[in-house]
Amino acid sequence: MPDRPDGQKAGPTAVELADTFGRVAKILAREFDDRLGEVGVSFPRARVLVEVNRSGPIRVTDVAAAVGIAQGTASTLLEALVRDGLVERSQDPADRRVTQMIATSEGARQAETWLRAYQAAAEDLFAPLPHSRWSELIDLMTALDGRAH
Repeated sequence: MPDRPDGQKAGPTAVELADTFGRVAKILAREFDDRLGEVGVSFPRARVLVEVNRSGPIRVTDVAAAVGIAQGTASTLLEALVRDGLVERSQDPADRRVTQMIATSEGARQAETWLRAYQAAAEDLFAPLPHSRWSELIDLMTALDGRAH
């Protein structure tokens, strides 16, 4: 890093931070995809399936909000999970016009399998970071996430 006019080392720039963050995010996403590809459901579908299994019966809009994706994307992913027999549609007993999504027994099993694999991969991928600083990192990422909305 170049020196400041007072002779001190300058800190990282916002561009360096953005470049490093982007590079690491892509590496982590690729590593998760590689490690979880054997589980049988793509990473985006798995995140949706886990949310349906955890929260179901659940509306498409609520799945989208919980996972942090657009409603159209959630709808497309859910449709694929329905075709795969992992999720099924049900009517909301309080409002028959509303469709809810619920995991099938196979979907629940798949969600649990994926979740265990995801946890193992996350533990492994984040092992180089001191566990004592994970809360700090979560706080920093949460601050960025709050700006995105």
